[in-house]
Amino acid sequence: MTKPSETRIPANQIPISRQRDASIAVVGTPNSGKSTVFNRLTGLRQRIGNYPGVTVERHIGTLKIDNRNIELVDLPGTHTLSAHSLEERIAVDVILGRMQGLPQPDGILAVVDATNLYQGLYLLQQLLDLGVPLAVVLTMTDAAEGEGLQINLERLSEHLAGVPIFPVVATTGRGLEELRHGLSSLHEQNPPQPILAWPKLSAAAEALVASVAAPLRRVEVERLLVDGPSDANAAVVASLGPAGNEAIRRAQDEVFGRDPPLAAEARVRYRWVRAVLADVQSRGTSLASWRTRLTAFLNRPIPGTIGLFIVMAIVFQAVFAWATPMMDLIDSAASSLAALTHSAIGDGPLASLIADGVISGVGSVVIFLPQILILFLFIILLEDSGYLARAAYLMDRAMRSIGLSGQSIIPMISSFACAVPGIMATRVIPNRRDRIATIIAAPFMTCSARLPVYALLIAAFVPSQSIGVLNLQGLVLFGLYLFGIFMGVLTALLLRKTALRGPKPPFALMLPEFRRPNIRTVLFQLLGRAKVFLYRAGTVIFTVAVIVWALAYYPRSADVGPYLVEQQRLVESTLSGTELAEALANIDNQGAALQLEQSWLGRAGKFVEPAFEPLGWDWRVSAAVIAGFPAREVVVAVLGTVYAVGDEADESTLSERLKAATWSDGSAVFTLPMVIGLLIFYACCLQCAATLAVIRRETNTWRWPIFAWGYMTALGYLGALLAYQFL
Repeated sequence: MTKPSETRIPANQIPISRQRDASIAVVGTPNSGKSTVFNRLTGLRQRIGNYPGVTVERHIGTLKIDNRNIELVDLPGTHTLSAHSLEERIAVDVILGRMQGLPQPDGILAVVDATNLYQGLYLLQQLLDLGVPLAVVLTMTDAAEGEGLQINLERLSEHLAGVPIFPVVATTGRGLEELRHGLSSLHEQNPPQPILAWPKLSAAAEALVASVAAPLRRVEVERLLVDGPSDANAAVVASLGPAGNEAIRRAQDEVFGRDPPLAAEARVRYRWVRAVLADVQSRGTSLASWRTRLTAFLNRPIPGTIGLFIVMAIVFQAVFAWATPMMDLIDSAASSLAALTHSAIGDGPLASLIADGVISGVGSVVIFLPQILILFLFIILLEDSGYLARAAYLMDRAMRSIGLSGQSIIPMISSFACAVPGIMATRVIPNRRDRIATIIAAPFMTCSARLPVYALLIAAFVPSQSIGVLNLQGLVLFGLYLFGIFMGVLTALLLRKTALRGPKPPFALMLPEFRRPNIRTVLFQLLGRAKVFLYRAGTVIFTVAVIVWALAYYPRSADVGPYLVEQQRLVESTLSGTELAEALANIDNQGAALQLEQSWLGRAGKFVEPAFEPLGWDWRVSAAVIAGFPAREVVVAVLGTVYAVGDEADESTLSERLKAATWSDGSAVFTLPMVIGLLIFYACCLQCAATLAVIRRETNTWRWPIFAWGYMTALGYLGALLAYQFL
């Protein structure tokens, strides 16, 4: 019988289907093929959102089979019910039914890698204790057969208290039909009997349950004794009454003695795992597969490190080079659409709002999409193939010297293209302190949005001369890249020593076998990433871009129009042909500059000019910096307008205008010390609304984006001040 969902989630969270027959959690270790199975079962019937109160993504799909709607929830991967990372805690909380606003699932589908039963059986043994209907899907059975592994499924099911086992090959679909029919009635099956592999722990938990009147499950108390009191199990501790902590301590002493509880549990459970494997698994003769040979080669230190740098070079080149044509196409389309809007509507405020506000605002978001897709395509491919775990392992020692782990290397490198996908890529980091430190350090990497500013200023003010075989302008650009890396590394180190200090958990991970990524799964994940980027970051930067347009457009001066008409009349009476066209264009540019000067943005630039005057900036540079908050590349267009150079002027013309800019006393504005300070400012300052929005989403608080903006702005100001005053 169909029953309504009992879950209510705020409007900003993912909606739950109104009618469902059951909810089944898809559980498994990382790299077990869990997401591939989920995608093959649910197809396009998926929704992506966040769990209530956290930034961990929630993937929900619907399996329609036998006139039933089975809701599948793809949980983050976990090796055990003892959670260490945020993602693992989410998975454990959902499994145990202690996620606020979400009921415990009606059944569990445990995904186990057939080539790695040793690790999968550890988690399975814990899941059997939950008292929830359970089914096991055995993935990568073709790889196991290729390696000569033979698994007696009947004997394995007996060891698992009769739990049904479904062998599948998710990449080809073999065995999926049987799995679908098995899941349609899973929630109606009786829960398996617990194995009780550790009678001493079970007895201690039963005694604590019997000592209180509050309804407690034995499995909850068992996890409490092993994991110790924490925020996750605070409700269980409270149920034990005022003397609960003392009762827990006595029970732990009785069960574990002086042994660490997690280590003691591992010994007991792996003893059972080894006994089961000896009975159900045997290895025949087989030729070494390509996975085995490749794994053996890349596990060596020198080939592995060389291979990592080659892969990173390909990713780095792809994000920059492959995305450029599509980004140029999007930019050209946005410009053409804006020009078409002006020609169709005119030059009034409505046309400016649509063209310069809405179209430019949307374009400034969409233009990042090719980089996002290419970057996450590589990350998903590397993760599904099993290579991402090796990259983290190889870089762990170097990254630990600056207070991070090896898993930070991918987001840091990704940020050279754009900090937004780099910050989104920090989700692979399990430790929250490492993740936040990497998020704050990522914006220091020289992203592609800084390049227009760098190129303009370096070309205009750094001599194009050779130093040996090297070009001075190229050296300055390379130095800015190194400076960004240095500041990011220094920031991460300072954070891990101060605000984010704390014990670093051991970096341990299972290195999976190499396997071919499933194209369907890759495309599903890629589509989900694109939606997340456009819906979350896009709305914020779009709003800010429209606000900046309004600040730069209003209020309009009534005196500028008559002045321009008079100037046009004068040049039309004295010039003709090409000279007349150039003069009229120059008058239009002057009009734009005059309107901008008396706009709210221009007034803001003049208001903050005293604060930036010690850096050598006049009001026009200050206004450009303020307008560049949504995106750094806006600065070049604003400079072009305030210096009476239209948006369509080429860089050489703008360069000459910058060189000719003077203060009221006739002294040059853009001196070499001022330019060096400006470059330092842009190397440090966080001027990107999308980056701030994504930091807010990934940290689930405004505290960290505000800190990042204030900290990086202060560094940029101080660097520009020192450069101008001392050089």
